[in-house]
Amino acid sequence: MKKWLIGVDLGGTTTKLAFINLDGEIVHKWEIPTDISDKGVYITENIAKAIKAKLDELGQTNANVVGVGMGAPGAVDENTGIIFEAVNLGWTNYPLQDKLSTATGLPVVIENDANMAALGEMWKGAGDGAKDLVCVTLGTGVGGGVIVNGNMVSGISGAAGEIGHMTSVVENGYACNCGKTGCLETVASATGIVRVAMEKIESNPTSSLKKILDETGSISAKDVVICAEAGDEYALSVLDQVCFYLGLTLANVANVLNPEKIVIGGGVSKAGDILLNNILKYFKKYAFIRVRESTSISIATLGNDAGAIGAAWLVKNKFMK
Repeated sequence: MKKWLIGVDLGGTTTKLAFINLDGEIVHKWEIPTDISDKGVYITENIAKAIKAKLDELGQTNANVVGVGMGAPGAVDENTGIIFEAVNLGWTNYPLQDKLSTATGLPVVIENDANMAALGEMWKGAGDGAKDLVCVTLGTGVGGGVIVNGNMVSGISGAAGEIGHMTSVVENGYACNCGKTGCLETVASATGIVRVAMEKIESNPTSSLKKILDETGSISAKDVVICAEAGDEYALSVLDQVCFYLGLTLANVANVLNPEKIVIGGGVSKAGDILLNNILKYFKKYAFIRVRESTSISIATLGNDAGAIGAAWLVKNKFMK
Protein backbone atom coordinates (compact mmCIF):
# COMPACT_ATOMS: atom_id res chain seq x y z
CA MET A 1 0.00 0.00 0.00
CA LYS A 2 1.25 3.49 -0.88
CA LYS A 3 2.16 5.73 2.04
CA TRP A 4 -0.02 8.58 3.27
CA LEU A 5 0.72 12.21 4.03
CA ILE A 6 -1.05 13.84 6.97
CA GLY A 7 -2.22 17.42 6.54
CA VAL A 8 -3.43 19.49 9.48
CA ASP A 9 -4.99 22.95 9.32
CA LEU A 10 -5.04 24.47 12.81
CA GLY A 11 -7.76 27.05 13.38
CA GLY A 12 -8.84 28.98 16.45
CA THR A 13 -12.08 26.99 16.84
CA THR A 14 -11.65 23.91 14.63
CA THR A 15 -8.71 21.79 13.49
CA LYS A 16 -9.05 20.08 10.11
CA LEU A 17 -7.13 16.84 9.51
CA ALA A 18 -6.71 14.71 6.41
CA PHE A 19 -4.93 11.60 5.20
CA ILE A 20 -3.74 12.38 1.68
CA ASN A 21 -2.06 10.12 -0.85
CA LEU A 22 1.13 10.98 -2.75
CA ASP A 23 -0.91 12.28 -5.68
CA GLY A 24 -2.60 14.89 -3.51
CA GLU A 25 -5.94 13.10 -3.28
CA ILE A 26 -7.76 13.08 0.07
CA VAL A 27 -8.20 9.54 1.40
CA HIS A 28 -10.01 10.53 4.57
CA LYS A 29 -10.70 13.86 6.31
CA TRP A 30 -12.28 14.93 9.59
CA GLU A 31 -12.32 17.75 12.15
CA ILE A 32 -11.80 18.14 15.88
CA PRO A 33 -12.47 21.15 18.15
CA THR A 34 -9.41 23.28 18.97
CA ASP A 35 -8.97 23.43 22.73
CA ILE A 36 -7.37 26.84 23.40
CA SER A 37 -7.74 26.63 27.20
CA ASP A 38 -4.62 27.11 29.33
CA LYS A 39 -2.82 28.87 26.46
CA GLY A 40 -3.28 26.02 24.00
CA VAL A 41 -1.31 23.47 26.01
CA TYR A 42 -3.58 20.56 24.98
CA ILE A 43 -3.61 21.21 21.23
CA THR A 44 -0.74 18.98 20.11
CA GLU A 45 -1.77 16.09 22.35
CA ASN A 46 -5.34 16.25 21.08
CA ILE A 47 -4.16 16.21 17.47
CA ALA A 48 -1.84 13.26 18.14
CA LYS A 49 -4.67 11.31 19.79
CA ALA A 50 -7.01 12.10 16.89
CA ILE A 51 -4.46 10.87 14.35
CA LYS A 52 -3.77 7.64 16.26
CA ALA A 53 -7.47 6.92 16.76
CA LYS A 54 -8.20 7.45 13.05
CA LEU A 55 -5.25 5.27 11.96
CA ASP A 56 -6.49 2.53 14.30
CA GLU A 57 -10.00 2.87 12.92
CA LEU A 58 -8.72 2.48 9.36
CA GLY A 59 -6.41 -0.40 10.26
CA GLN A 60 -3.19 1.57 9.68
CA THR A 61 -0.10 2.52 11.70
CA ASN A 62 2.62 5.17 11.69
CA ALA A 63 4.60 2.90 9.38
CA ASN A 64 2.18 3.86 6.60
CA VAL A 65 2.73 7.61 7.15
CA VAL A 66 5.47 9.79 5.64
CA GLY A 67 4.96 12.62 8.11
CA VAL A 68 2.69 15.39 9.36
CA GLY A 69 2.39 18.90 7.95
CA MET A 70 0.57 21.59 9.87
CA GLY A 71 -0.54 25.07 8.94
CA ALA A 72 -0.81 27.32 12.00
CA PRO A 73 -1.88 30.93 12.50
CA GLY A 74 0.98 33.34 13.07
CA ALA A 75 4.58 33.75 11.94
CA VAL A 76 6.64 30.55 11.87
CA ASP A 77 10.39 29.89 11.96
CA GLU A 78 10.63 27.55 8.97
CA ASN A 79 13.84 25.93 10.27
CA THR A 80 12.68 25.08 13.79
CA GLY A 81 8.88 25.07 13.47
CA ILE A 82 8.59 27.52 16.36
CA ILE A 83 5.50 29.76 16.34
CA PHE A 84 6.73 33.26 17.15
CA GLU A 85 3.25 34.36 18.19
CA ALA A 86 -0.30 33.08 17.74
CA VAL A 87 -2.43 35.53 19.69
CA ASN A 88 -5.69 33.61 19.38
CA LEU A 89 -4.09 30.42 20.74
CA GLY A 90 -2.06 32.02 23.51
CA TRP A 91 1.30 30.94 22.04
CA THR A 92 4.55 32.91 22.12
CA ASN A 93 7.80 31.32 20.89
CA TYR A 94 6.01 27.98 21.02
CA PRO A 95 8.01 24.89 19.83
CA LEU A 96 5.09 23.44 17.87
CA GLN A 97 7.14 21.23 15.56
CA ASP A 98 9.01 19.51 18.39
CA LYS A 99 5.90 19.06 20.51
CA LEU A 100 3.82 17.59 17.69
CA SER A 101 6.64 15.30 16.56
CA THR A 102 7.08 13.99 20.11
CA ALA A 103 3.34 13.48 20.52
CA THR A 104 2.83 11.68 17.20
CA GLY A 105 6.16 9.89 16.83
CA LEU A 106 6.32 11.20 13.25
CA PRO A 107 8.39 13.74 11.29
CA VAL A 108 6.64 17.12 11.34
CA VAL A 109 6.87 20.31 9.28
CA ILE A 110 5.16 23.56 10.30
CA GLU A 111 4.25 26.59 8.18
CA ASN A 112 1.91 29.57 8.38
CA ASP A 113 -1.68 28.59 7.56
CA ALA A 114 -2.09 31.07 4.67
CA ASN A 115 1.16 29.77 3.17
CA MET A 116 -0.17 26.23 3.39
CA ALA A 117 -3.35 27.29 1.58
CA ALA A 118 -1.19 28.82 -1.16
CA LEU A 119 0.76 25.57 -1.54
CA GLY A 120 -2.49 23.60 -1.69
CA GLU A 121 -3.93 25.80 -4.43
CA MET A 122 -0.63 25.59 -6.33
CA TRP A 123 -0.57 21.78 -6.18
CA LYS A 124 -4.16 20.75 -6.67
CA GLY A 125 -6.31 23.90 -6.94
CA ALA A 126 -6.74 27.10 -8.92
CA GLY A 127 -2.97 27.55 -9.17
CA ASP A 128 -2.95 24.60 -11.56
CA GLY A 129 0.75 23.95 -11.08
CA ALA A 130 1.86 27.60 -11.45
CA LYS A 131 5.31 28.04 -9.88
CA ASP A 132 4.88 31.78 -9.28
CA LEU A 133 1.71 32.37 -7.31
CA VAL A 134 0.18 34.63 -4.68
CA CYS A 135 -2.72 33.38 -2.58
CA VAL A 136 -4.90 35.80 -0.60
CA THR A 137 -7.37 34.44 1.93
CA LEU A 138 -10.33 36.66 2.82
CA GLY A 139 -11.93 35.40 6.01
CA THR A 140 -12.12 36.70 9.56
CA GLY A 141 -8.81 38.36 8.68
CA VAL A 142 -6.82 38.67 5.46
CA GLY A 143 -3.94 36.25 4.98
CA GLY A 144 -1.40 35.91 2.20
CA GLY A 145 1.03 33.35 0.83
CA VAL A 146 3.73 33.96 -1.77
CA ILE A 147 5.32 31.24 -3.91
CA VAL A 148 8.28 32.07 -6.15
CA ASN A 149 9.69 29.47 -8.54
CA GLY A 150 7.82 26.74 -6.65
CA ASN A 151 9.23 27.74 -3.26
CA MET A 152 7.38 29.33 -0.38
CA VAL A 153 8.69 32.77 0.58
CA SER A 154 8.86 32.93 4.38
CA GLY A 155 11.17 35.90 5.01
CA ILE A 156 13.77 36.33 7.73
CA SER A 157 11.24 36.02 10.58
CA GLY A 158 8.46 34.03 8.93
CA ALA A 159 6.34 37.11 8.26
CA ALA A 160 6.47 37.28 4.45
CA GLY A 161 3.13 37.48 2.65
CA GLU A 162 1.33 39.56 5.29
CA ILE A 163 -0.78 41.22 2.60
CA GLY A 164 -3.57 41.85 5.09
CA HIS A 165 -1.35 44.26 6.98
CA MET A 166 -0.38 46.46 4.06
CA THR A 167 -1.41 50.00 4.96
CA SER A 168 -0.91 51.93 1.75
CA VAL A 169 -4.51 51.74 0.59
CA VAL A 170 -6.61 53.21 3.41
CA GLU A 171 -6.20 56.83 4.52
CA ASN A 172 -7.10 57.65 8.14
CA GLY A 173 -8.04 54.01 8.55
CA TYR A 174 -9.43 51.82 11.29
CA ALA A 175 -7.39 50.34 14.14
CA CYS A 176 -6.19 46.81 13.41
CA ASN A 177 -5.64 43.96 15.91
CA CYS A 178 -1.95 44.04 14.94
CA GLY A 179 -1.58 47.47 16.58
CA LYS A 180 -1.41 49.55 13.38
CA THR A 181 -4.16 51.53 11.66
CA GLY A 182 -5.42 51.34 8.10
CA CYS A 183 -4.48 47.72 7.36
CA LEU A 184 -6.17 46.06 4.39
CA GLU A 185 -7.59 43.51 6.83
CA THR A 186 -9.70 46.21 8.49
CA VAL A 187 -11.68 46.82 5.27
CA ALA A 188 -11.45 43.65 3.18
CA SER A 189 -12.02 40.82 5.67
CA ALA A 190 -15.54 39.62 6.47
CA THR A 191 -15.61 41.91 9.51
CA GLY A 192 -14.00 44.70 7.48
CA ILE A 193 -16.71 44.57 4.83
CA VAL A 194 -19.33 44.99 7.55
CA ARG A 195 -17.33 47.90 8.97
CA VAL A 196 -17.33 49.66 5.58
CA ALA A 197 -21.05 48.97 5.14
CA MET A 198 -21.93 50.38 8.57
CA GLU A 199 -20.12 53.67 7.83
CA LYS A 200 -22.90 55.26 5.78
CA ILE A 201 -25.78 52.87 6.31
CA GLU A 202 -27.86 55.47 8.20
CA SER A 203 -27.59 57.77 5.19
CA ASN A 204 -29.12 55.07 3.00
CA PRO A 205 -32.50 54.34 4.63
CA THR A 206 -33.96 52.71 1.50
CA SER A 207 -31.15 50.16 1.19
CA SER A 208 -31.93 46.50 1.78
CA LEU A 209 -28.94 46.44 4.13
CA LYS A 210 -30.58 49.09 6.36
CA LYS A 211 -33.75 47.01 6.46
CA ILE A 212 -31.80 43.90 7.48
CA LEU A 213 -30.02 45.92 10.17
CA ASP A 214 -33.32 47.26 11.52
CA GLU A 215 -34.93 43.82 11.54
CA THR A 216 -32.09 41.71 12.94
CA GLY A 217 -29.81 44.20 14.68
CA SER A 218 -26.77 43.31 12.55
CA ILE A 219 -25.53 42.67 9.01
CA SER A 220 -22.93 40.26 7.63
CA ALA A 221 -20.52 40.30 4.70
CA LYS A 222 -22.80 37.71 3.09
CA ASP A 223 -25.72 40.15 3.40
CA VAL A 224 -23.67 42.79 1.58
CA VAL A 225 -22.94 40.37 -1.28
CA ILE A 226 -26.53 39.10 -1.55
CA CYS A 227 -27.92 42.64 -1.61
CA ALA A 228 -25.32 43.71 -4.18
CA GLU A 229 -26.23 40.77 -6.41
CA ALA A 230 -29.89 41.85 -6.15
CA GLY A 231 -28.93 45.31 -7.43
CA ASP A 232 -29.06 47.29 -4.17
CA GLU A 233 -27.18 50.50 -4.94
CA TYR A 234 -25.70 51.01 -1.48
CA ALA A 235 -24.52 47.39 -1.22
CA LEU A 236 -22.95 47.72 -4.68
CA SER A 237 -21.12 50.87 -3.60
CA VAL A 238 -19.80 49.10 -0.46
CA LEU A 239 -18.57 46.15 -2.49
CA ASP A 240 -17.01 48.50 -5.04
CA GLN A 241 -15.09 50.28 -2.27
CA VAL A 242 -13.83 47.00 -0.81
CA CYS A 243 -12.78 45.79 -4.27
CA PHE A 244 -10.93 49.05 -4.86
CA TYR A 245 -8.85 48.34 -1.75
CA LEU A 246 -8.23 44.76 -2.88
CA GLY A 247 -7.56 45.59 -6.53
CA LEU A 248 -5.07 48.33 -5.68
CA THR A 249 -3.28 46.15 -3.11
CA LEU A 250 -3.03 43.17 -5.45
CA ALA A 251 -1.75 45.43 -8.23
CA ASN A 252 1.00 46.67 -5.90
CA VAL A 253 1.88 43.10 -4.91
CA ALA A 254 1.88 41.95 -8.55
CA ASN A 255 3.99 44.92 -9.66
CA VAL A 256 6.71 43.67 -7.32
CA LEU A 257 6.38 39.91 -7.94
CA ASN A 258 4.67 39.53 -11.35
CA PRO A 259 3.21 36.13 -10.41
CA GLU A 260 1.63 33.90 -13.01
CA LYS A 261 -1.51 33.68 -10.88
CA ILE A 262 -3.20 35.37 -7.95
CA VAL A 263 -5.70 33.11 -6.20
CA ILE A 264 -8.35 34.52 -3.87
CA GLY A 265 -9.66 32.15 -1.20
CA GLY A 266 -11.34 32.25 2.21
CA GLY A 267 -15.01 32.54 3.08
CA VAL A 268 -15.48 35.93 1.37
CA SER A 269 -14.31 34.44 -1.96
CA LYS A 270 -17.58 32.49 -2.09
CA ALA A 271 -19.07 35.73 -3.44
CA GLY A 272 -17.58 34.58 -6.76
CA ASP A 273 -17.84 36.66 -9.94
CA ILE A 274 -19.32 39.82 -8.44
CA LEU A 275 -16.23 40.04 -6.20
CA LEU A 276 -13.72 38.89 -8.81
CA ASN A 277 -14.92 41.16 -11.61
CA ASN A 278 -14.81 44.24 -9.37
CA ILE A 279 -11.31 43.38 -8.13
CA LEU A 280 -10.15 42.87 -11.73
CA LYS A 281 -11.49 46.30 -12.69
CA TYR A 282 -9.17 48.01 -10.22
CA PHE A 283 -6.30 45.58 -10.65
CA LYS A 284 -6.17 46.37 -14.36
CA LYS A 285 -6.31 50.10 -13.60
CA TYR A 286 -3.34 50.06 -11.22
CA ALA A 287 -1.12 47.20 -12.42
CA PHE A 288 1.92 47.87 -14.61
CA ILE A 289 0.99 47.01 -18.21
CA ARG A 290 3.26 43.94 -18.49
CA VAL A 291 1.93 42.68 -15.18
CA ARG A 292 -1.66 43.34 -16.20
CA GLU A 293 -1.19 41.30 -19.36
CA SER A 294 0.61 38.33 -17.76
CA THR A 295 -0.86 37.88 -14.25
CA SER A 296 -4.30 36.28 -13.95
CA ILE A 297 -6.63 36.41 -10.93
CA SER A 298 -9.05 33.61 -10.06
CA ILE A 299 -11.13 32.31 -7.17
CA ALA A 300 -9.64 29.42 -5.15
CA THR A 301 -11.16 26.00 -5.78
CA LEU A 302 -10.12 23.87 -2.79
CA GLY A 303 -12.20 25.61 -0.12
CA ASN A 304 -11.50 24.36 3.41
CA ASP A 305 -9.24 21.58 2.09
CA ALA A 306 -6.53 23.94 0.79
CA GLY A 307 -4.53 24.14 4.03
CA ALA A 308 -4.40 20.39 4.63
CA ILE A 309 -3.48 19.66 1.01
CA GLY A 310 -0.73 22.29 1.11
CA ALA A 311 0.59 20.80 4.35
CA ALA A 312 0.70 17.38 2.68
CA TRP A 313 2.62 18.83 -0.28
CA LEU A 314 5.22 20.23 2.13
CA VAL A 315 5.56 16.85 3.88
CA LYS A 316 6.06 15.10 0.53
CA ASN A 317 8.68 17.58 -0.63
CA LYS A 318 10.57 17.74 2.66
CA PHE A 319 10.64 14.10 3.71
CA MET A 320 10.64 12.21 0.41
CA LYS A 321 13.57 13.85 -1.41
